[in-house]
Amino acid sequence: MNARSASAPAPAAAARPFAIALCNEVLRDRPFEAQCELAAALGYDALEVAPFTLADDPATLGTAEAARLRRAAEAAGVRVSGLHWLLTAPPGLSITSADAAVRARTLAHMHAMIDLCAALGGDVLVHGSPDQRRLSEDDPEGDAERAGAAFADVAEHAHRAGVRYCIEPLSPQETRFVTSWAEAAAIVRAVDHPGLRTMIDTRAARLGESELVTHVLERGLRDGTVAHVHLNDRNRRGPGQGDDGFADVIGLLLREGYAGTVAVEPFDYHPDGATAAARAIGYLQGLIEALTAASHAAPRE
Repeated sequence: MNARSASAPAPAAAARPFAIALCNEVLRDRPFEAQCELAAALGYDALEVAPFTLADDPATLGTAEAARLRRAAEAAGVRVSGLHWLLTAPPGLSITSADAAVRARTLAHMHAMIDLCAALGGDVLVHGSPDQRRLSEDDPEGDAERAGAAFADVAEHAHRAGVRYCIEPLSPQETRFVTSWAEAAAIVRAVDHPGLRTMIDTRAARLGESELVTHVLERGLRDGTVAHVHLNDRNRRGPGQGDDGFADVIGLLLREGYAGTVAVEPFDYHPDGATAAARAIGYLQGLIEALTAASHAAPRE
């Protein structure tokens, strides 16, 4: 008996207006099949996969292995919603490097990740990877131009594969390149292709944006540049495990009719990965139910 059959997800999960995914590195001490089973048992709709948890060089995963992983997720009752931490493995990749060989390897890997995402059944890739987007001291403008060209290079491939490649704004603590939604949206507009979008990570936004995360998220959703959301607290733990409130973010997603996926992405798993995952989904489902009930109870003008 697997975890799914032993403990079915709460019925409310099926009624959620958007999917909730768990970033799978939270459970990376378990085999992939066990990750899927636990995520399903806790009530998650999907796993967002960090490719480095699958192989030392994820680009070497063949179509047969990708199909096997997809079947394992589906058998457990979840799906793979997409990929993130795209350039963590293998080592030596960079979208900003002036080295032609490094650049060629990096672009090839980005294209391979698009194919892997599609093969796993995902529809979104989140390009964070701060160590692989560093700006040099001697040519930061050239580095930024090379990074923008890399994003342009993959946009058409992503579109043909039926996925969206999302630039992730990171906090100034992690990088000097793309630390706000406005910077990411400017690249998206310059490339002007439906295969390239951006996303909002709540921790990064609260650390890096000059205004409330809900204001930024609202503009990004309404202008179509934002295609994905990560939820995490500024203390690096999951939603509900710190001082950051998430009712405003969830309320906005509900009001805007967001129908994509939000992914839980803690970095500090307290007291452990499974417990952090359980607490996050319970907290978020409670917010959704409370906010939905409140909206239904509000008198109509």
